[in-house]
Amino acid sequence: MHKTATAVAKASSEKKTTNETAAFSTGPLLNILELIFDGAPLNEVLAAIAKLVESQGDGMLCTIWLPDEDGKNVRCAAAPSIPEFLERVGTMAIGPKGGSCGAAIYRKQSVFVDDILTDPIWDEYRQQVTPFGIRAVWSRPLLARDGKVLGTFAMHYREAKSPQPIDVQLIENASHITGIAIERHLNEEKLRREHENETKQRAYFEDEVRAEFGEIIGESGALKETLNLASIVAPTDSTVLLQGETGTGKELVARAIHGLSKRKHRAFVKLNCAAIPLGLLESELFGHEKGAFTGAIAQKAGRFELADRGTLFLDEVGDIPLELQAKLLRVLQEQEFERLGSNRTHKVDVRLIAATHRNLESMVKQGTFREDLYYRLRVFPVNLPALRQRADDIPRLARHFATLHARKMNKSIEDIPADTMAALSRYRWPGNVRELQNFIERAVILSPHSVLRAPISELESFAPTRAAEPFVADLAQIERDQIVRALEASDWVIGGPRGAAQKLGIARTSLVYRIKRLKITRATSAK
Repeated sequence: MHKTATAVAKASSEKKTTNETAAFSTGPLLNILELIFDGAPLNEVLAAIAKLVESQGDGMLCTIWLPDEDGKNVRCAAAPSIPEFLERVGTMAIGPKGGSCGAAIYRKQSVFVDDILTDPIWDEYRQQVTPFGIRAVWSRPLLARDGKVLGTFAMHYREAKSPQPIDVQLIENASHITGIAIERHLNEEKLRREHENETKQRAYFEDEVRAEFGEIIGESGALKETLNLASIVAPTDSTVLLQGETGTGKELVARAIHGLSKRKHRAFVKLNCAAIPLGLLESELFGHEKGAFTGAIAQKAGRFELADRGTLFLDEVGDIPLELQAKLLRVLQEQEFERLGSNRTHKVDVRLIAATHRNLESMVKQGTFREDLYYRLRVFPVNLPALRQRADDIPRLARHFATLHARKMNKSIEDIPADTMAALSRYRWPGNVRELQNFIERAVILSPHSVLRAPISELESFAPTRAAEPFVADLAQIERDQIVRALEASDWVIGGPRGAAQKLGIARTSLVYRIKRLKITRATSAK
């Protein structure tokens, strides 16, 4: 007869001690747990569990079933003693008549069939299982902690019978271990998919960033870090502070961040704060009313107003005078301002990207830049590497610029000599990518044929010269002095984008080694 979970309670209540007779022995159980936590394939783990249960019973056969993703069918995932079961039966429908396994999942409760041959409910199921000599079956659903169905554990018998107390204990033990194995597998699969999706999304963002960057070329780790940070912050509305030397491409990065943001269809407004006379900078930022000052013959909207619901890029923000910094801080915090000559408050929705080649932190200490504004701008800092910090990218950049300028001049540059490339890679490029591009353009002009003829002698003549220094016999002292100066300039921070290692252009581990070798400490640095 067909039974439900009430039979379990009846079987469990019998006065027979089952813990001793049905408990798994320690050795095989530990082997299974080891398989689970070592990340063995799920089918291998399920087969091992089924074999262990069969070894404890009296001629029973065990199968484990997993639901498909669509939740319509259940498939046999383990049948170690009857492998042909996998081929001939394979799947069953999840429903009231989909076999005991499908019904157990459908009802979310155990299903017992004492005798398949006499129970009319299971006509179709009978045709599937009787060729394997099965007469009775007990299917128990495997449920996760949140109630989700993980699968079904089934015990098959070759004779008509009702569940015995030992069966109750076996299936409870087996179901517990099986549930652990399946839930762990599903969690690992979820994490793997999330990681894959995150990796794909990151690659997508990197591709978009590269497309937005246009002529920023390279594969160096320093550049990839910048691209990664840009792709992370781009979808947000957070303020970004781009820091880097002149010629590193801060405006291109700002445009890329705007192009990857939800504001990309709105205005991208830029203002170079260093290029505007101090007397006009406030008007450029916030606008003015007619007659606000001499020469104000008409009302004018400022850059914040023009960038409403878009992005405002303030280049060389370190050149904003102190008297204007308080007003800039207010508009960043409150998103409101007044035009010059007006008391009317204007509300705006602007995403700010600021850029500077100055050390704002040092300016704060010197009192030339507001500390509160500095921290308001530095919500998400992005450091752009100097070209000397991404020397591996120089050959790729050189070839790119050579091709670009040759095409504009109707020329064809097919080769850059090895000595020329070596000289390009050695030079420190104080003007960064912009200087390299201009140098390659000049080289293309000087090249009559397909081989780049670069004036590499200029790289030495234009190299920055150092002021004469007194002779120091001890080279270690020179090295020590340079390291101490870098440490003091970075407030004794060794690693990170503002650390001494970055200023010296060496790896953090190398700097730590040299500090120890030269016995440099704060206490002795002044000696």
